[in-house]
Amino acid sequence: MEPLFLGNHVALDFLNTAFSPEAEPVELIGDGPSFLEWLVRSGLLTGVGASRLKHRLSAEDLHGAAAEARGMRGWATSWISRWTRAPKGDYEAELRRLNGWLRVGGYHREVVSGRGGLELVERCNVNGADDLLALVATEIARLVTTEDAGLVRRCAGPACTLWFVDRTKGHSRLFCSASICGNRAKVAAFRARQKRAE
Repeated sequence: MEPLFLGNHVALDFLNTAFSPEAEPVELIGDGPSFLEWLVRSGLLTGVGASRLKHRLSAEDLHGAAAEARGMRGWATSWISRWTRAPKGDYEAELRRLNGWLRVGGYHREVVSGRGGLELVERCNVNGADDLLALVATEIARLVTTEDAGLVRRCAGPACTLWFVDRTKGHSRLFCSASICGNRAKVAAFRARQKRAE
């Protein structure tokens, strides 16, 4: 199955790598190659960087990184669920764990030519499996430090587990996708109205 990028934030797209459409669990980062593919598709890693890592690291290392990423995803899902309800809560244990992943990543800054002139950008040195986790941890850190917790939501579809940041003008987004869960809700509401009318 293709990765879903409906979350309006890479951290939420990461949480959305495990979901259950129609009660069937789907795992998008089940092994090392699929984790690398997701990192490339999400924009966190270049294709060249992924290719370099495939040659540098063993299959066992990549599979281990994917397993750790799945563990990180479970942990992050639990924490972000609590954070959306209580953004000013006591999260010392969570911050220690997140900062542990962040310390692994080797970041550097460089100046590049951009559309508006010169720009200062931050780059991650991705040399090992642990650096892959640091890429994702950085996005989780960006989510909890820059987004409004009240706008980070789970889809209102009864069986849907997908996350998103509501960036609509009136902050009224309910579904991961209007064409999928939104349509299902409309059909269910229509059927309920018809049943009551009988």
